Amino acid sequence: MSPDFFIVDVFAERAYAGNPLAVVLGAERLSDETMQLLAAETNYSETTFVYTDPEANGGYRTRLFTPAREIAFAGHPILGTAWVIGRHLAGAAKDPVRLNLQVGEIPVYCERNGHGLETLWFDAPPISAGIQCDPARMALALGLAMDDIDLRYPVQVMSAGTAAAIVPLRSLVALRRALLDLKAYAGLMAEGFPPLTYLFCAETRSSDNDLSARFFFDAHGVREDPATGNGAAFLAGYLRMHEVCPREKRSWRIEQGHEVRRPSLVQIRIGTAADPGIQVGGGVLAAIQGNLIPG
Repeated sequence: MSPDFFIVDVFAERAYAGNPLAVVLGAERLSDETMQLLAAETNYSETTFVYTDPEANGGYRTRLFTPAREIAFAGHPILGTAWVIGRHLAGAAKDPVRLNLQVGEIPVYCERNGHGLETLWFDAPPISAGIQCDPARMALALGLAMDDIDLRYPVQVMSAGTAAAIVPLRSLVALRRALLDLKAYAGLMAEGFPPLTYLFCAETRSSDNDLSARFFFDAHGVREDPATGNGAAFLAGYLRMHEVCPREKRSWRIEQGHEVRRPSLVQIRIGTAADPGIQVGGGVLAAIQGNLIPG
C-alpha cells in the first residue's frame, strides 16, 4: 500500500530540526470534519490536505488546517507540501510545483547548490500593511520592557491571507525573554490585532545569519512556531516598507526555533523596484511516512 501521509521537517538543515509538517494526500476522500480532526490529532501548527488530481492550471488544490481551524496561507506548509507533491504526485522533474490555496496559485521552485543541497522557494502573495500599535502595550503583552522594543520602527500588522503583528526588538536577550500573554494581549485583539506575533532582532547566534526571530500564536493556548514562512514574508514586506536595511540588500537569513529546540533557517529574498516580489525559501527533509486508518 502506497503511503498517504508524510511528516517532513521544513526550514531544516539537519534531521529533526525545522518546523514539522504533516501532509495528507487524497483529500477528496476526506470530509472537512475529518480534516480538522486529523489536524488536531497531529497537533502540529499546520497539517495540509492535497487533492490527488491537478486542476486546470496544473496546480494541486491544497487546504491548510491548524489544530483549531482552516487557514488561507502559511509558509512552511507551502514548501513541505510542494516537496511531497513533487516526489509522490507530480514527479520530481516538475518545477515549479503549483499549489492552489485559498489565497490563489503559489508556485514553488527548487534550487540546488554546488553540493546538490536543495532549497525550495515560494513566491509570497502581495503583502499589505495594517494598523500600528503603541509599543508600550505590546511590550506589556510580551513580558518585556519598553527599552526592549526597537523604537526606530513601528509595531505593525502585516498580512496576506493571514496576518501577524511584527515587533522589532533591540537584542537577542530581549527576544529570548519574550513570551506572549494572551490575557494581556486581549485588549489589542479587541482592536483588530491578530493573535499572532512575529518578533525579530538584528543580533544573531551565528555570524552567517542576518536576523533572529520568534513567532507566537494562539492554538488552544499560546504556542511557538519553530520556523515561520508566512511571518518571514510579512517581515520582508516590513523591512522594505520601513527601510530597516540598506536598499541594496536583497536577501536575509533568519534564525528561528532555538528556544523550542528546533533550530531552523528561513531565507527571504526581495526583488527590485521593477520586480518587487518577495520569495521565502528553506530546506525540507523527510521524517516519517505511513497510512491513515479509516475512521
